[in-house]
Amino acid sequence: QVALVESGGGSVQPGDSLRLSCAASGRAFNSYAMGWFRQAPAKGREFVAAMSWSGGTAYYSNVSRGRFTISRDKAKNTVYLQMNRLRPEDTAVYYCSGLHPAESDWEYDYWGQGTQVTVSS
Repeated sequence: QVALVESGGGSVQPGDSLRLSCAASGRAFNSYAMGWFRQAPAKGREFVAAMSWSGGTAYYSNVSRGRFTISRDKAKNTVYLQMNRLRPEDTAVYYCSGLHPAESDWEYDYWGQGTQVTVSS
């Protein structure tokens, strides 16, 4: 059992930045990678970014690449997502997740309760 707690969401204007945090409680991370997916109303899960836990290799989606930066602090069992130049399309609930790679996509092992990100004028 791994418990994840996300924080850092909020309501911002287009072009603003947010830094999301995900802290593990209880058992330590037990996936190949830790990362983030998001879900907007009437939409399914959308992969955002991930980082391999041991090696620190970062992976980004088409929407996050160049704007978002994922990082981790292994000693604190914490992963971060720095989001810059936010757009209204980024509005969603962001979930921290343990992930592992599959043939065509990431598969999600577990996730937290999510943190709301709202980008609007």
